[in-house]
Amino acid sequence: MAFSLLDVSAILLALSALFGWLNQKYSPLPHSIGLLLMSVVVSGILVAIDVASPSHHLFAPLTNALLQIDFTSVVMNGMLGFLLFAGSLHVDLQKLKRRAIPVLTLALFGTGISTLVVGFGFYGACTAIGLPISLAWCLVFGALISPTDPVAVMSTLKNISVPPDLEIEMQGESLFNDGVGIVLFTILLRYATGSGDVGPVDIGEMLLLEAGGGILLGLAGGYIAYRAMHAIDDYAIEVLVSLALVTSVYAAALRLHCSAPLAVVAAGLLIGDRGPRYAMSEQTQRYLFGLWTLIDEILNSVLFLLIGLEVLLLRFGALALLGAATAIPLVLLGRLIAVSLPLLFLARTKLVSAHNIPFLTWAGVRGGISVALALSLPEDPAKAPILAATYAVVVFSVIVQGSTLGLVARRTLSLPARATR
Repeated sequence: MAFSLLDVSAILLALSALFGWLNQKYSPLPHSIGLLLMSVVVSGILVAIDVASPSHHLFAPLTNALLQIDFTSVVMNGMLGFLLFAGSLHVDLQKLKRRAIPVLTLALFGTGISTLVVGFGFYGACTAIGLPISLAWCLVFGALISPTDPVAVMSTLKNISVPPDLEIEMQGESLFNDGVGIVLFTILLRYATGSGDVGPVDIGEMLLLEAGGGILLGLAGGYIAYRAMHAIDDYAIEVLVSLALVTSVYAAALRLHCSAPLAVVAAGLLIGDRGPRYAMSEQTQRYLFGLWTLIDEILNSVLFLLIGLEVLLLRFGALALLGAATAIPLVLLGRLIAVSLPLLFLARTKLVSAHNIPFLTWAGVRGGISVALALSLPEDPAKAPILAATYAVVVFSVIVQGSTLGLVARRTLSLPARATR
């Protein structure tokens, strides 16, 4: 049975609303974590029924609907721009500037360190269990799984209380390390597929052109939108300007081969900082920030639902599942080393505290971006084990790390949990 775009949208929104209502009514879990957990559980039950009774495909209509969704395109070229803009819009730019050194250190060096640790560790684990996958492909996995997901991180931060400086560092790192991770992923994928030679110069050039170009494009677009808002006082038009800003900047960055995520982050930071102070009336602020909060919540719900339901389409062998199990501790180890080395290096500056290392390690939540990058891999024998490992890490980090992060914060930071869900 063929499904139209309206049919697929209706199914996803209906399931998001249903699971969200059930979570709010009967579960103490935060919204995004509860939604992912329920969708994974439901997917697991349906898969188990299908295995037990292969002649009756009870979830065939849902599977057909999911097959019509290009997850990578939906996330990377659809949801991501809106989610990143919504997240960056609420970040205090002045506080972020004061924490620029630790944020950039974690985003640049932390991502690179984690890529190497996870890549080499995963290669060793796969070799030990007899899973044939090359070092180049293991490094590709390290690159796609190392960046913390800004959507997942910010969703988790809504439910815990941490010191303001630490919260800004986590927000800033998650917003900026995507650009670094995607550049590393692109370069290492070229090397793994044999489509190009790469070296330190190539990496530096791509980081400069893609990341730097994306930030400059976002700042230019954000300033034009800010001046347009400053020239009028009409909340409906100003909200429309913000929507046009996100779509146009993201599309232009893709066309110009700049980092589209960093472009919308830069635009969001500029509008969030200068807009309320110089360009927006109180009424405009109420409508604009209210709309972007709703967009953030709705797209978050659909994204985490999709991550859980995509399990229905995946089939892995025993070795791939064993490799996925080893990936979880490896990614945590990579995160620990990636956080520890830069923070210990900066300890003399007194800008950071080594006491935050356990919390920052556990707070390294992965999400939809890693899944989208894994699904975008070309067909290769290495794709199945990488995809299995990616799903294992993402589900573990969102459900287990996300749900226990408040406890870790209270134990390591001596702070009470927030009352909000």
